[in-house]
Amino acid sequence: MDVVLPCLDEAAALPWVLARIPAGWRAIVVDNGSTDGSAEIARGLGATVVHEPRRGFGAACHAGLLAADADIVCFCDCDASLDPALLAPFVRAVRDGDSDLVLGRRRPEGRGAWPPHARLGNLALARMLRRRTGLRLHDLGPLRAARRTDLLGLGLTDRRSGYPLQMVVRAADAGWRVEEREVPYRPRTGRSKVTGTWRGTWHAVRDMRAVLSQPPLMPRTEETAR
Repeated sequence: MDVVLPCLDEAAALPWVLARIPAGWRAIVVDNGSTDGSAEIARGLGATVVHEPRRGFGAACHAGLLAADADIVCFCDCDASLDPALLAPFVRAVRDGDSDLVLGRRRPEGRGAWPPHARLGNLALARMLRRRTGLRLHDLGPLRAARRTDLLGLGLTDRRSGYPLQMVVRAADAGWRVEEREVPYRPRTGRSKVTGTWRGTWHAVRDMRAVLSQPPLMPRTEETAR
């Protein structure tokens, strides 16, 4: 299994995150322009490091997906707010054919884990997603697992904050079985680039609303997804 970890200045969090990768799995740290030595730390801890010069959460995630070669690919934030060890049952559900896409429903633990403005923005997007797709999800969190070839076949194009939502929308349009499972959500290590501020949250919501306004598209093949 490969775990894609988008990374921008996460030097303080990387040792904990990489230590929690299940044995035998490969960590793919996608450095998105860090200036704090994150790439060197990740490489020193045994991770595969991919450099993505285009700024954007989606750009980093997709670069990691293209670099992966495992049948099942997982995604996890690199800020120590989520434990990548929790991905093991996600992978089993996909491998056993019970689900096509498994998402982590975040349950905050500790003060400041999930600021109110970020939680409200997530709730609003979940409601809009339900109207758009019929999926009764409660969260659009970054902890997730699916088959690599299927993900590439979705033809994901967003390279900003809308990437995680576009993945779910296109999976729903393609008739995937989408499941969510509760996971603990800890206060992040270091400064947040998105949910830590009203402005960052607003930009993320704006990107995701743009995704929801897009008409359904036919999934593309792996070759055209590149």
